[in-house]
Amino acid sequence: MAPELPGVQFEPLAGSVAAWRAAVDAQQWLRAGEDIADRGGRLAALWASDDTDRGAGLCVRALLVSFEGLICLELRMPERDASFPDLSQSFPCADRMQRAVHDLCGARALTPDGDAADPRPWLRHGAWPEDIFPLRRNVAASARWPAQPDAYRFVTVEGDGVHEIPVGPVHAGTIEPGHFRFSVVGERVLRLEERLGYTHKGIEKRFEQMSLADAIRLAGRVSGDSTVAYAWAYAMALESISGAQVSERALRLRALLLERERIANHLGDLGYLGNDAGLAFGLAQFSRLKEDVLRLNARLFGHRYLMDRIVPGGVALDVDPAAIAVLLDEADRIEREVRALRAIYDDHAGLQDRFMTCGRLAPDTAVRLGVVGLAARACGIALDARAHPGYAPYTELQPKVITERAGDVAARVNVRFEELFESLRLERRILRHLPAGERVAPLAVAPEGGFGFGWVEGWRGEVFVALEAGAAGTVRRCHPHDPSWQNWPALEHAILGNIVPDFPLINKSFNLSYAGQDL
Repeated sequence: MAPELPGVQFEPLAGSVAAWRAAVDAQQWLRAGEDIADRGGRLAALWASDDTDRGAGLCVRALLVSFEGLICLELRMPERDASFPDLSQSFPCADRMQRAVHDLCGARALTPDGDAADPRPWLRHGAWPEDIFPLRRNVAASARWPAQPDAYRFVTVEGDGVHEIPVGPVHAGTIEPGHFRFSVVGERVLRLEERLGYTHKGIEKRFEQMSLADAIRLAGRVSGDSTVAYAWAYAMALESISGAQVSERALRLRALLLERERIANHLGDLGYLGNDAGLAFGLAQFSRLKEDVLRLNARLFGHRYLMDRIVPGGVALDVDPAAIAVLLDEADRIEREVRALRAIYDDHAGLQDRFMTCGRLAPDTAVRLGVVGLAARACGIALDARAHPGYAPYTELQPKVITERAGDVAARVNVRFEELFESLRLERRILRHLPAGERVAPLAVAPEGGFGFGWVEGWRGEVFVALEAGAAGTVRRCHPHDPSWQNWPALEHAILGNIVPDFPLINKSFNLSYAGQDL
């Protein structure tokens, strides 16, 4: 059923998931956001493009998820003094996306009073002048600038006994950089403000230098722990543009890879969460199991993290009866061992004391912030793109959506355990009922201006890729979107009222991507 908004004409987009796009004016942009938010919809992504070479100025797009499906709103703006209505009142997660839009394209989100919603930069970090916008067509990908002044204004909390603790961006472990500014009384956290963007790599600009066929390799490297999800989302977008019909066998093999990616990441997280709560035994055991999965990936599929295994039109691999037997045996062994380890976790009083009530995110706060993925499901919000109608091959596989209600570290741990078992069940079902079919379907030449989406439930949450085809099989614009955009703000709420030493545990229980949302 097509969406209905007063005065807006929707154009359906090809693909397995119901999707529409519509050109809107500023008033319709704001009204549509309010209407969809009131009906329980959410903002999936927000980005901008430079179409000045076509005489069409700049275009800001908002991808919304409603009960009808995906809705893409497109608002055209003049190149000079480009602005658009602020959506953060309807969707708080829009704030940082809008700031990134200004850093990269120069379009500013404005409140109804005409003020900048939040004038602070998000991605720039003084790496380029404030009047230069890297995603503009007149800025070369090879352009370089001397370092610029970078005086970032954190929000200050005032009061008796309030102190600030700056943490990062360089951390003690081999993790990505992010700055966390704590306002505390004693060790109790009153406020946390994050500053990210330190791993900005110019990925969106690099896409514009690539062919549609080659760009899937870059998509699979946006966030290395989600390579399957990103590559599948990119392939889905390209296949919707070119009209390719991927075989059922290839789709099921993609699902097999996606579930193995989920299994590996959940195993790793469960080990790290045990370690952060003082149980080093858990880290040793779950790391061993994750390593077993990665080694079998390398042996059967040619890559530990499954990079470049998904290709446009299908997959770059197949499984024979011998490989199926090995995978089924591994699934049974992992389930036995994880169930034994879960019993240890559940019975360990010290571990449960650290997990329970720690880092609680209230369900109403999670809904308001637009939290997605396992963090949402741990708050009782049953969001999982795999359960969306028309999501092949999951419509036939019928995955169980795992939810908990407490919203604390314990709930996020339990969701990981249960999702791991569910992924093992799905893996067995895929392998035991793998249909015949071609590995790769041919792709027609994508028409210039063709536009499509990919939507995949990665292990962390929903991964989106919006793709626009250029001339002669090139990428005109590609915007990959990580679920961490929605979930990083939630971490600022989950830490409130907790003590500073609990932050590493709470942070790991979300395990959000820096690189995935820094682009």
